[in-house]
Order: sequence, then structure tokens, then C-alpha cells
Amino acid sequence: MDHGQPSVEPVAPAPRAPDQSVMAPLRAVVHLRRRVHLLRKRHLLTPGAGLDSGRLVSHRDPDQPQIFTFDSPAELSTRTPRKRRRRSRVVLYPETSRKCRPRAERRSRAQRCLLLLVAIVGFQVLNAIENLDDNEQRYDLDGLEKALQRAVFGQPAAVARIVALLRDYLSTHVHSRPLLLALHGPSGVGKSHVGRLLARHFRAVLEDSELVLQYHVRHHCPEPRSAQGCREELARRVAAVVAQAEAEEKTPLLVLDEVELMPLALLDELHGLLQPQRSHHFHNAVYVLLSSVGGAEVTRFVLQNASRSLPPRPGGPPRGARAEEELSASLRALLVREHPLWQAAAIVPFLLLDKRDVVSCFREEMAAEGFFPEQARAELLAAQLSYYRVAGREFAVVGCKQVVAKVNLL
Repeated sequence: MDHGQPSVEPVAPAPRAPDQSVMAPLRAVVHLRRRVHLLRKRHLLTPGAGLDSGRLVSHRDPDQPQIFTFDSPAELSTRTPRKRRRRSRVVLYPETSRKCRPRAERRSRAQRCLLLLVAIVGFQVLNAIENLDDNEQRYDLDGLEKALQRAVFGQPAAVARIVALLRDYLSTHVHSRPLLLALHGPSGVGKSHVGRLLARHFRAVLEDSELVLQYHVRHHCPEPRSAQGCREELARRVAAVVAQAEAEEKTPLLVLDEVELMPLALLDELHGLLQPQRSHHFHNAVYVLLSSVGGAEVTRFVLQNASRSLPPRPGGPPRGARAEEELSASLRALLVREHPLWQAAAIVPFLLLDKRDVVSCFREEMAAEGFFPEQARAELLAAQLSYYRVAGREFAVVGCKQVVAKVNLL
């Protein structure tokens, strides 16, 4: 080898690079696929959209491979675009505007029907309550109470109980049995006067005198007449009154005075009229029995309790209510031994009248007869009567029974 020339070392052949015609399209496909995934994640590319130089066509079947094509957008425009599924968005209400529910969140028809049913039931209940008030207003019980308080002296507890019983019974027209009021007390305390006031009031409010029956035993069933004949007459008159009241849809009033003089046959007939087995039109009636039976019991009660408690005053709350309940219970036990008629009766005791009540009776009668109701003159007339004197108090023996006779002598 010559020293003047450089030595040539053998060079190993370089590795052969892959074919550029195959790698370039593969790199482009990979690059495009990454870009498509990136854009989809950013919500910037929808399915079916194309790139500048090519198209990535995806099939609906996820198992089939995606195919890239270099077709122009014009050639792919004839293909049916894939429908997008709309996502439900959250409804945002402005704070200053009126909030309305979307239609999908509104109440169903069943809820509307339920609300309508509740409204109908509430209206029916309200209508029933108004009907009760209207039925009570027909009889003007407030006016009756004021009339009794003004005209009846010394019996505020009895008046309050009578009005309460009538108010409770007359609040409706349909009943399962009649109302039986039994007014008991000694003579002259105002039982017959209350019966007349009740009859006068019911004739006025019912606008028919035929619906009010006043039966006086001494007058309608005198001593020579047979008890059986009186019984048949009473049954006939009561049947006529209740039948007419049923036709007019009203509640009649039947006042029977001097019941202590009634024969046993009449008491049996009354007891039969009150039974629930009778026809329904017999159930709608108010019976008022006036009797002096038990007057001795009432007198003994008042005299024994005169020193312990004061009688109730007009316009004030009743006092000694518990003692009066005991009196009613003792009267019921006494009356039931006489006849079972009083078993279903509401016992209302009338107490003795003291001297100031008798004076009021005189002034009232003097004004009715045309005399000036002078207090001093009324006291002089009241001093002529007999009294029970207990614990510094004076109770009239015969009440106001002699007031009319005394005033007629003026």
C-alpha cells in the first residue's frame, strides 16, 4: 500500500428506512384520529363533521372500525346526517321573575280531581252548618230568651236551661224522638206563665196557630168525663198537629198544663206518643208538661239551702248549679215512681220566689192594668202576702199567684 494515499476502510451499509409512501399516510391517520378525539372532548366537533383534507366516517355499530376517507364535503353532504339526542338542560329561573313549573313537572289530573273533591266536600259541610243556623233562626230563640228573661222573675236558671234545650233540639229538623220538657215546682212560681209565653212565641214564628196545642186538664178533661174519652181526644188532636207540622216541615209545640190532675190513661197515652217505635212524624215535636208534683221537694230544698248559697241573679252566671242538679235528680226519682213517663223527660225545677221578685210581679201587673208602677205601692201590696222567713230572707208561700187579684182591687 502506498503511503501517499489514504486508506479506505470498508463502510457498513446503513439500515434501510421504511418506505415513505406507507408511513406518511399512517402518521396522518393517527394524527387525525388524535385530533378528532381531542375536539370531541372539547365539544367542538360533532359526529359526522369533516376536516380540511379528509373525512373520518364512523359507523353506528361500535364494533365496526372507523374509516378515514379523502372524499370532499360536497360528496358527503348527500348522506343522511345522524340525529343528535338533545340533552335536558337545567332550568334557571331569574330571581326577579315569576317562577313557573315546566309542563313535565305540573300536577297530574288525579291530583286535580282530588282537590276538586275536597272542595266539594268542604262546600257541603259549610252548607250543612248554614242550614243548621237557618233552622235555628226560624224559631228566633234569641228573641224567646230575651222575652223570658224580661217577663219571668226569679227563675234565671230555669229560663237558661229551657232555652238551651230548645236550641239544641231545634238546630235540626230530623229527630229520633220528641223533646219532653217537665217544669215542676210549687204553685205561683211561673210555670204556667212560661207555658203561655212559649205558646205565644211559637204561634208567632210558625205563622200557624194550628201547630201549637195548649191542653188544660181541668178544662179539656173535666171530672165527669171518662178517662178513655179524654185519651182518644188527646191522641186525635196530637196526631192532627204532628201530621200538619210534618207536611209544613216545622216543629210543633204541645203544652199540657196541670199534669198532676191527669188520669192514668192520659199519662199512658202520652208515654206511648213519646216512644221511638211510633211513626217518624211523631218524633219531631216539643212537649212541655207543667205540674206542681214535687213542689214540696223544691220548697224543702230552697229552705235548706237558703243560708248556704244565694240564688242566681238575672244577667249573671248561675250559682249553685251542682245543688240544682241534685234537686233535678231527686225530682226525677220521685216522678218516676209516679209514672215512667218522666224517665225520658228533661226536668226543669222552678224555685221559690223571694220578696223582691214578688214586688217585680206587682209592678209588672200594675203597668199592664194601667196603673203607675210605683215602687212603694208595690212593696205595700207585696207585704200583704205570706212568706217563709229563713236566714234573713223571705220566700213567698204562693209566689205571684195572688198578684192579679190584689191589683184588681186597686
